[in-house]
Amino acid sequence: MHRRMSPRETRRMMQRMGMSMDAVQDVEQVIIKTSNREIIIEQPEVAILEMQGQKIFQVVGGKITEKTPARTAPKLAVSEEDVRLVADQTGKSIEEARKALEECEGDLAKAILLLQS
Repeated sequence: MHRRMSPRETRRMMQRMGMSMDAVQDVEQVIIKTSNREIIIEQPEVAILEMQGQKIFQVVGGKITEKTPARTAPKLAVSEEDVRLVADQTGKSIEEARKALEECEGDLAKAILLLQS
């Protein structure tokens, strides 16, 4: 059986191994953002473990909520010169050329092919 180590013994052992651990005070919220969601942890306990030049953050407890952020694609600014070029090449109207360019994210060749098909 393993015997329990006292906090003092644990600190000494960590120091011998070149490790240190500190608590972060007054943490209100931790947010973890990924490409498609956010994990929000309210009122967590946070500790920083430093070992061999690396910092490890330990987050414990708190109320956890997840949400998917609404992303709106930025409107692509299409130049008038590109719109006229696509309209001239395809024989379509300026409005149709602009719509095709926006749909093709500004790619002239794709817009021309889209309007010709």
